[in-house]
Amino acid sequence: MKQAGLFGLSDHLKRLSANGDPLEALGRIVDFEGFRVILDNALAYSDGSKGGRPPYDCVSMFKILILAAQNNVADARMEYLIRDRLSWLRFLGFDLGAPTPDANTIRLFREKLTDAGTLQVLFDAFDHRLRTNGYLAMGGQIVDATLIAAPKQRNTLDERDAIKVGKTAQEVWPDQPAKAAQKDTDARWTVKFAKARMAANGKPQIDIAIPSFGYKNHIAIDQRFGFIRKAVVTHGARHDGSQLREVVTTNNTASDVWGDTAYRSKTNEAWLAAHGRVSRIHRKKPKGKPRSEALRAANRTKSKIRARVEHVFAQQKAHMGLFIRTIGIKRAETKIMLANLAYNMQRLLFHERRAATG
Repeated sequence: MKQAGLFGLSDHLKRLSANGDPLEALGRIVDFEGFRVILDNALAYSDGSKGGRPPYDCVSMFKILILAAQNNVADARMEYLIRDRLSWLRFLGFDLGAPTPDANTIRLFREKLTDAGTLQVLFDAFDHRLRTNGYLAMGGQIVDATLIAAPKQRNTLDERDAIKVGKTAQEVWPDQPAKAAQKDTDARWTVKFAKARMAANGKPQIDIAIPSFGYKNHIAIDQRFGFIRKAVVTHGARHDGSQLREVVTTNNTASDVWGDTAYRSKTNEAWLAAHGRVSRIHRKKPKGKPRSEALRAANRTKSKIRARVEHVFAQQKAHMGLFIRTIGIKRAETKIMLANLAYNMQRLLFHERRAATG
């Protein structure tokens, strides 16, 4: 194939820009350089005085993780796509033909951030920047949680019991280190219930119970802009309502808190009231009695607002393909927090574009 040359490459990049390269827009709207100090402190690279190959730029490496989260790309595939896509090369700041990170380099970079617990710091820093730029948490907040699937574990009953009481993989399989290294003892099974709709004749249908395995992403979004303002990652069996006080923020300009019935309890209601929050959480039907029409109407009104949080999960699962491939809750937390951060960046791009077009 005939090479286009330097001017041909320049023209090609100009055409990408003219066609509305979304990564170019993202790089312009999100100040990635603002993360450099946090990344430098977490990575603690040497000054190079002892020799060796210098590390890749930490901001470029962080952008790689954001790209991987947005596109559900594994490290090996990421290595190829960085070389293959000009728009990705430009966004990451690599020159055509220059060395680019391989899969192992990407994995080690993510592991360093995981070990340092940096993702929460990066997430909070971006939220601070949103508020500084006028995207205050407004209109109240909506809380919810979703299960993020992980590869199912095939264990015996005795092994399951050992995991449930908190034993590590090394304790469960002491004589099989290779097997222990491939076992996730942090993820948990839980049961999701798919609510059945009322039949045409008015008779209630049976809800469907769906066993699921993995982790949970507990979040709170602001009602005005739809940004994830706080997030907590737990194993899949953790009850949604138990994480209410972990995700509800105190800096929202409105006091309203929306949530489904999983968050309705006397303890949570008392906690919200004590912290100046107004509960808009769905009410449960009285035990042993049918749900009244007034209760149905009240819950329907709340659902019109509460449903907005489902759009976040739909974006992460359907478009970003969020799925846990790693082992252990620390790595799962990194994966999920990267997805939360990537979602907020995409949300900022959406708001900025809408503001620019009037």
